[in-house]
Amino acid sequence: MGLGRTTRGDTLVEYEFVRIYEDGDTLVYAAAPSGQPPAEFRAAPPHGAELVFENLAHDFPQRVRYRRAGPDSLIASIEGVRGGQLRTVTFAYRRVTCATDTTR
Repeated sequence: MGLGRTTRGDTLVEYEFVRIYEDGDTLVYAAAPSGQPPAEFRAAPPHGAELVFENLAHDFPQRVRYRRAGPDSLIASIEGVRGGQLRTVTFAYRRVTCATDTTR
C-alpha cells in the first residue's frame, strides 16, 4: 500500500492511494486518486527488472511502469494517449536514509 500527495506550500493539491496485490498469476496496481473513480491496471508475468501495469480502457494513464535503475534506485512512469498524443510523465526515486532508521 502506498500514498502519494502533491502539495503547494501547506496546501494539499491532490492525493492518491495505491495498492499492489496478486490476483492469481497477475499483479494488480489499484489506484484511487483524489476526485476520480478508482482504476486497476494489470501486469502479467514475467516480472523482471521492469514491471508494466496496463489498462487500455482507462482515460489517462493507460500504463504504469516501474524499472529498477540500480540497487537503490527506481524509475516510475505513467504513459498513455491524451488529446491524440502519447504522453509520458517520469518519476525518479532513490532510497534515502530516514532520520529514525538505525539499520542503515
